[in-house]
Amino acid sequence: MPVSIRFNRVTKTFDGKRVVNDVSLTINPGELFFLLGPSGCGKTTLLRCLAGFREPDSGSVHIGDRDVTKVPPHKRDTGMVFQSYALWPHLTVRENIAFGLEMRRVPNAELKKRVAEVIDLVRLQDWANQKPNLLSGGQQQRVALARALVVRPQCVLLDEPLSNLDAKLRLDMRAEIRRICKEAGLTAIYVTHVQKEALSIADRLAVMAKGLIQQVGTSLDVYLRPVNKFVASFIGETNFIPGEISCEVGRQRTIRTSIGDILSTITSETECCVGDHVTLSIRPEAIRLGTVPASSSNVFEGLVHDSVYLGELAQHEVNLRLTDSTSEASFLTLKIFEMNPRIVVRDSSENARVWFDPNDVVVLRE
Repeated sequence: MPVSIRFNRVTKTFDGKRVVNDVSLTINPGELFFLLGPSGCGKTTLLRCLAGFREPDSGSVHIGDRDVTKVPPHKRDTGMVFQSYALWPHLTVRENIAFGLEMRRVPNAELKKRVAEVIDLVRLQDWANQKPNLLSGGQQQRVALARALVVRPQCVLLDEPLSNLDAKLRLDMRAEIRRICKEAGLTAIYVTHVQKEALSIADRLAVMAKGLIQQVGTSLDVYLRPVNKFVASFIGETNFIPGEISCEVGRQRTIRTSIGDILSTITSETECCVGDHVTLSIRPEAIRLGTVPASSSNVFEGLVHDSVYLGELAQHEVNLRLTDSTSEASFLTLKIFEMNPRIVVRDSSENARVWFDPNDVVVLRE
């Protein structure tokens, strides 16, 4: 039965530096939940507080109805998958998976049954009697996951589990890890600094920076509706445009910027009002080039240059002239990603109109 996990005002300090700073977070039963952030943001320390390898300086950690803050790791009923697979090289796949059950003195008949079940779950039936050195990186990762699952933990903790795999294997293993965790019916907490890893398979994710949780939500929420500049820039690429709110009518805000007025109709959690200085975040793929549809808002004249053509996608830089400048060299440069591109500009420049929907303009506090 999957369990909830709760961090209640958890703080952890090393050498006078708060690595985890008063973090409160609830993970729902059966969720595949990601802790995402750059190196040193506190995500691994938070996971280790859950595993029992670190004890918080203050706050509490709960698994289901149990307060496990001071419970030793082997009594928390969690399974851990590390960056290094930590497989015994002299044991077969089957023997590696069975090791934890042997330590728990599980009867032999039950042990064989449970090992066979997880071997089927991770689809390693043809490799069960092989040594780890004969397996690919992805297969070794599945052995490590099976070893964590075979003890039937209440939750499984994954610390950068794909960091040692090449790009192709990482792509394949993302979907495999989600499938395995969901079929096993477990709550899973996954730590990574790779944004696309989290966006592609998470039920929900928490973005961390400097020991604090910046935002919690679904992949779609966090990507399309970031709550601050750090989240907007860390999750994918974006264009930042400073401005000042000049008008607000219902859901629509008008923001005065250096390239002219920009409209936003996003219902934002950012509390701001007319006269406030703000920063606009607009994703490169949300900006369009070419013929402007009738009744479009946020239309500007631009100069396209420095296209990077990637076949299905072109990455353009576009200069927009500043409205309050008399200098010929004063521009605001936007990144624009064009799918199925019709414009490629190299070693020159080309006039073009750009536009974007008010519902793609996120208003953030400066």
